[in-house]
Amino acid sequence: MTKKNVLIVDDHPLFREGLKSLIDRSESYQTVGEAGSAEEALQMAQELKPDLVTMDISLPEKSGIEATREIRSELPDAKLLIVSMHPKFEFIAEAFKAGARGYVVKEATSAKLIQAMDALCRGEFFLDGGVSLEVITKLMSEPETEATIDDENYSLLSPREQEVMRKVVEGGTTRKIAEELGLSPKTVENHRANLMKKLGVHNKMELVRYAVKLGLVDVDQWKE
Repeated sequence: MTKKNVLIVDDHPLFREGLKSLIDRSESYQTVGEAGSAEEALQMAQELKPDLVTMDISLPEKSGIEATREIRSELPDAKLLIVSMHPKFEFIAEAFKAGARGYVVKEATSAKLIQAMDALCRGEFFLDGGVSLEVITKLMSEPETEATIDDENYSLLSPREQEVMRKVVEGGTTRKIAEELGLSPKTVENHRANLMKKLGVHNKMELVRYAVKLGLVDVDQWKE
């Protein structure tokens, strides 16, 4: 039986080594390349044309979600499997909207990983880690922001607004952010209103999508 070719994308060499060993021991898959960044992943995907790509979300300079979107555009037949820590539902939804068709946590068993890869190669979706398909479907169906997502908008924010934005996206409440930054809750609310106006977003979901698409947040720090 001809093995399917897999490209591993993760910025941690030790994790890539372990994943490569697991894949190469399987009966159906073989590793054809390893990438430690989104740009390297896109280049290698174009050269190697793998059947399946395992993708971490948190990568240097550009997020794995954006890398997924780019690889999907270049190689529409490639299967994209997110292998990452357990992030918030919003990030998983964005990954699926970018073209991923599966998601497993890094702590998953080897059997679970191969099960996910098998499912994708059969043309199915795969979700792990207690993630509800209904939740993902709901988040994916919400309308996209009409705002232009680019670094120019982000550069309009003051350093304090950028700081508040990151803490909001990471799930901080107004009171918690105020305590951490030594500000009043009213000041935090004002910063939040101003930064959302500058970015052209209208709610937290749109703000999360902005942050994810620009790779502004290390989503591997998001824990349930």
